[in-house]
Amino acid sequence: MVEAVVLGILQGLGEFLPISSSAHLLIAPWLFGWQEGTPQEKLVFDVALHLGTTVAVIGYFWQDLRRIFGSLLRPANPHADDRRMAWMILLACVPGAAAGALFEDVIEQSIRTRIALIAVLLMAMGVVLFLADRFGRRERSVDSLRTVEGFLIGCAQALALIPGVSRSGATITAGLLLGLTREAAARFSFLLSAPITLGATLWTFRHLVKSPPAGNQLMVMVVGVLTSGIVGYLSIAFLLRYLRTHSVNLFLWYRLAVGLLVLAVWWMRR
Repeated sequence: MVEAVVLGILQGLGEFLPISSSAHLLIAPWLFGWQEGTPQEKLVFDVALHLGTTVAVIGYFWQDLRRIFGSLLRPANPHADDRRMAWMILLACVPGAAAGALFEDVIEQSIRTRIALIAVLLMAMGVVLFLADRFGRRERSVDSLRTVEGFLIGCAQALALIPGVSRSGATITAGLLLGLTREAAARFSFLLSAPITLGATLWTFRHLVKSPPAGNQLMVMVVGVLTSGIVGYLSIAFLLRYLRTHSVNLFLWYRLAVGLLVLAVWWMRR
């Protein structure tokens, strides 16, 4: 149960802060020597973690999401901007959905056990995020995004399949390179994450319907949902507020510190 709480916290933090949840969910068990569990246990917990963060982002942005996607059901004017944003978000989700369907299993099998590579990617993408923040104009709002620019941010989101990249890190980086302010880049990243995380959760959940959790597995699932959901919600609120007045340097130093720690432990265990 302690493992469920720790991993739930890591998921809630890493899904929305630009530090890579997938990297942390692989590093923590490796670092502490936790057993992976049976395929069914892994499936149950995977669904729980993603369900929690899905509820967090939809709950936090409920008013925005209802207005944006509700515009698709109303006459175009005076909701043209919301309608354009809805289609842009849906279009931007296509690269990530396609990449997940085609390459998720391949990437998981080829990279998930290469802890040193994950550590290097964790550090490298932190540097890329720092450079985007340093040299981006940081003057545009979310409403100024053109459709093709939203699609490019969606392409960056597809890179998050690789542990160490970070979904929010990749999309915020792309937003900064396109001239968005830090807060605007984070906001669009979170709006973009709502449909893609919901789709991924439903896609994984279909396996769980065939073999539903029971007993201890059900309790672990509840703990995972609650922990990742609560921490995820707080992480969204923190990052939006933090980036109004701060750079991304904190996340660069964190990524470098964790990456170096993992490489040091990996080297000693060889």
